[in-house]
Amino acid sequence: MIVSLREKFVVKRECKLMGNRFELSVVTDNEFLGDLMIDKGIAEIQRIEKLLTTFSDHSETNQVNQQAGIMPVAVSRETFDLIQRSIRISGITQGAFDITYGSIDKRLWNFDQSMTALPDKKTARKMVRLIDYRNVVLDAEKCTVFLKEKGMRIGFGGIGKGYAAERAKYIMKQAGAEGGVVNASGDLTTWGKQPDGSDWTVGIINPNVKGEVFSYMSFPEMAVATSGNYEKYAIIGGKKYSHTIDPRTGYPVTGIKSVTIITTNAEIADAMATPVMIMGIRTGLDMINQIKSIEAVIIDDDDRVYTSNNINIK
Repeated sequence: MIVSLREKFVVKRECKLMGNRFELSVVTDNEFLGDLMIDKGIAEIQRIEKLLTTFSDHSETNQVNQQAGIMPVAVSRETFDLIQRSIRISGITQGAFDITYGSIDKRLWNFDQSMTALPDKKTARKMVRLIDYRNVVLDAEKCTVFLKEKGMRIGFGGIGKGYAAERAKYIMKQAGAEGGVVNASGDLTTWGKQPDGSDWTVGIINPNVKGEVFSYMSFPEMAVATSGNYEKYAIIGGKKYSHTIDPRTGYPVTGIKSVTIITTNAEIADAMATPVMIMGIRTGLDMINQIKSIEAVIIDDDDRVYTSNNINIK
């Protein structure tokens, strides 16, 4: 119950956007204004979805894909900059993150109940031949993108949710939201304080029990993203295969149940979670420990917990 118009409270809304469940929350002292702020955040996510989707022939993403191996395509500066940042992350992660992953045919790994056998390794290797971020040619002056090989495809599944969450946060802050959370199916970003003045608390999911949290963290402003094998997977021959595909082999990664990235930007958190899973515990943590303002929590298949240098899980 609202006691006073000056008393702060949280207005939140849940909706399906970009094929995922988003929840947008803002701290306000006026429910009507809070709803307007959330409207603006949702509109921004919808705008980005139209820009990046691969489900529309008219999106800039598909225009680039359709002209792969043929000619460069002029795109908006926003899309160009996102691709440029993605390629930079590919370099940092030695190709473990790669927006050209779209070249893998979804029929190879569909991760549903109909999947009862592993794909042929030769076919998998043939598919990953087209995955190579170094074959994305950018012309900053003309703002064009060119995929060198015919059949190459880019996709933003590994960074798009984080980018959209960060943009929605920016728009809602501009609209007057002094605090809030954008949760994009577990990839989230926070800002400001809760109504009582305390920091936002974020839980790290237990990969063995759906909906259970095994540890909490509180920060004034942070972004968190988790990549794991506990939501989308296939069980073949009694073994669980994660939906996370190693772009170097075309086969799912093994040995790690989940990777949680904690940083200050949702786009970075989203983009770094999967690469750490692909790189493995030692190499992934070595990389994270060399990057400022980013931390990681890893749980392996035997439920052992590993963390980057500045995280202490109890």
